Amino acid sequence: RKSEFLLHDAEFLASLAAVSLPAYEYPHAKLHRAWELVCLNQFHDIIPGSSIGEVYVDSQRQYAEVRALGERVRDDALAQLSTRLVGEVVVVNPTSFTRRDLAFWPGGLAANEVLLRPDGVPVLTQAAEDGTWLDLGALPPYSLTSLTSKVNAAHVTPVASTLAATPALLENDFLRVEFNSAGDITRIFDKRHAREVLPPGELANQFQLFEDLNPNFDAWNLDPLYEDKRWLAPPAETVRVVTRGPLRATLEVRRQIRQSELVQRISLTRQSPRLDFETTVEWRERHLLLKVAFPVQVLAPKATYEIQWGNVERPTHRNTSWDWARFETAAQKWVDLSEGGYGVSLLNDCKYGHDIHANVIRLSLLRGTTAPDPEADQGEHHFTYSLLPHAGGWDQETVAAAYALNDPLLVHPLRGEKNNPRSARSFVATEASNAVIETIKGAEDGRGVIVRLYESQRRRGKVTLDAGFPLREVWRTNLLEENQEQLACTAHSVTISLRPYQIVTLRLLV
Repeated sequence: RKSEFLLHDAEFLASLAAVSLPAYEYPHAKLHRAWELVCLNQFHDIIPGSSIGEVYVDSQRQYAEVRALGERVRDDALAQLSTRLVGEVVVVNPTSFTRRDLAFWPGGLAANEVLLRPDGVPVLTQAAEDGTWLDLGALPPYSLTSLTSKVNAAHVTPVASTLAATPALLENDFLRVEFNSAGDITRIFDKRHAREVLPPGELANQFQLFEDLNPNFDAWNLDPLYEDKRWLAPPAETVRVVTRGPLRATLEVRRQIRQSELVQRISLTRQSPRLDFETTVEWRERHLLLKVAFPVQVLAPKATYEIQWGNVERPTHRNTSWDWARFETAAQKWVDLSEGGYGVSLLNDCKYGHDIHANVIRLSLLRGTTAPDPEADQGEHHFTYSLLPHAGGWDQETVAAAYALNDPLLVHPLRGEKNNPRSARSFVATEASNAVIETIKGAEDGRGVIVRLYESQRRRGKVTLDAGFPLREVWRTNLLEENQEQLACTAHSVTISLRPYQIVTLRLLV
């Protein structure tokens, strides 16, 4: 998934460069090669981990090539676009949502130096171990914003923040998260909605181990009776504060789970209810399944699981043989459990197995199968999952937060002079909360820009797509980018009708 987002970012920036810079040549060959490798590695035995070990040696080498190609296209496009921008760094929002999350800059500022937004307002910053966190406020969808640096202590103002961090507490304006001495979460209080997220006496972020024996098709199957033998992770060895600042606060929790080491950095940021769990595991177990559990104080007969360009619902009970057989459900970036006026979403950046039974949301993290690969899953793993309490049901807040987790804001250095910063308007955008622009790319035949969007909330109606460049023609195409119907457009916008979960592909001609 990280490779796919990298290529989406590269395609967006290359499309922006192609429209903005007459001399820029869209890198069709590099992107075509990268997508070929991604598709090759989505073969049905490679993705779930049910191939022999030699396959993954090749797969890792090919994904390294994908990363190299994607980074080269992305960085080349940014370097070309940077010639039109002035400032110290440029921040890229590569998604179709207005973003307010923090950006990470691998650079730093002098003691009396500040970064200024294009409107002259100082950017809020916090020094980190290997860079700087930036809080830029709202960033438009699919946009570039340049920042200038200025040495002037008068511009340096303290950040008003309620962020707090101790070994027993993380707190911001949205959440109060309490921990016991074992590193378990004992309380999550939603301050905005005066809601206890956890049921009384329950623990969240609880690691559970299950015996994972499959006499046949070891790596292919999860035995429906795996829950018969369960062990809980032992108490944490250490819990310490590693970051305590105005923008971001982090606790580090270290655990030994049998022969494996698990380190988590649990973080809250200044302006978000999203609780992040950045996790590193040195996994040395075999025939064990590791899950993490979040019991929530929500009553719902169905849970929602995101799939590509949509979602599905599954019952939270096991009343029938059909329900019982669906004890594990695949999802992409998020799952959600909501009652009438409140809910909780669990987001992730690379884990797909979930189960939601009654009021307990669980995410499958690691296994240790031995056939066909006796070394499957052994070694170091990095992944992040996030808990997002919210009012009402899942909606744009959940979808946008999941995209933000998976596709962080990009920060790129500029070589321009440090004056007159400029903020580019959105390359393409729509104000409809249910319309998600998933793809921006150069057309395969070289004629225009392809924009692919989908309806995400099971709603229908008209949606206006706004472009930051003049439109000459707009065509609705099929997925093969074959023109189907010419659409009426203005100089910078086109209006289409969307049905629930419909995917629409448009060709924009400049």
